[in-house]
Amino acid sequence: MQKKLTITIDEQVYEGLHAVIGRGRISRFIEDLIRPYVIYQELEAAYREMAQDEEREAEALEWAEATVGDVSDEAR
Repeated sequence: MQKKLTITIDEQVYEGLHAVIGRGRISRFIEDLIRPYVIYQELEAAYREMAQDEEREAEALEWAEATVGDVSDEAR
């Protein structure tokens, strides 16, 4: 079952959605973007899929390792 939702967005964002996504496809686009964040089973599957991407995991590890030193510089 579908529910109707009214949202308020910036005019430029609205125009961009129409220009890039196209009329009649915006609802599906937004739903696909937010679904992993609000439906737990799909979120868990998405995390599993991301973890299997070795290149992405290597980049994430490199980023995490690079930022660890930043924490020691923080005032307590």
